[in-house]
Parts: sequence; C-alpha cells; structure tokens
Amino acid sequence: MALKQTIDHLRNLLTHVLTDLEKAEGGNKAASQRVRTGTIKLEKTAKMYRKESIHNEKTSHGKKKPAAKKAKAPVKKAAHKKAAAPKKHAAPKKHAPAKKHVVAKKTTTKAHAMSVKKRSQTAKLPSKRRAAR
Repeated sequence: MALKQTIDHLRNLLTHVLTDLEKAEGGNKAASQRVRTGTIKLEKTAKMYRKESIHNEKTSHGKKKPAAKKAKAPVKKAAHKKAAAPKKHAAPKKHAPAKKHVVAKKTTTKAHAMSVKKRSQTAKLPSKRRAAR
C-alpha cells in the first residue's frame, strides 16, 4: 500500500473502533469483540505505516522544505564616540562563540591481573599402607 492509502485505512479503523468502543461501554458484548479484533487490525496497520513512512523518508533523501530566511537587522554605527570613563563592570557577552566538537582520545587501559582464590587444601584420607611381608 502507498503511504496515503495506509493513512486513510488507519483513520477508518480508528473511527470504527471508537464507535464500537462507545457501544461496548454500554454493555454490548458483540461491540466488545469488534473492538478487540479492531485493535489487532490497528496494530498491523500501524506497523505497516511505520515501515512505509521510514521508507518514504529514505527515498526522499532527507530533503526538507527550505526554511524562510530571516532578514538581518542593519548594524547602526555611532557617528561620534565620546571618551568615556572606564566601566567598573564589564558587560557580559550576549553571544558566546560556537564550541568546536572535540573528539575524545581513546585511552588504552591495562588489563588488571585477575585475582583467583586459592583453594584450601583438603584433608587427604590416609591411604592403606602395605604391610611389609
């Protein structure tokens, strides 16, 4: 199905399920069954919609509608600057410079020696000694 057909199918299913849901609230058992089967159909159609929408986005190659460009306000220049006394507090900058993306260096870690519990020696049973004949 095409994406538009899938969207129309989803809308139709939703409207039918909603009408049956209202009837089911009133105690209509048949409507309850129709709601249950309708939700299963909704689930399948929703999965189909997801697949088709992803496929549609990939085939459009991520093309977006061009955003409206904002006109920049003209910068006003002061005609005459007076020799002002030094300011006590510097005004904070409005725009901080853009931060560059820093790639973290990969560090190698040394393998730690694994600690192994030593087994305690078990008591050996006395073995039979052959008697000297």
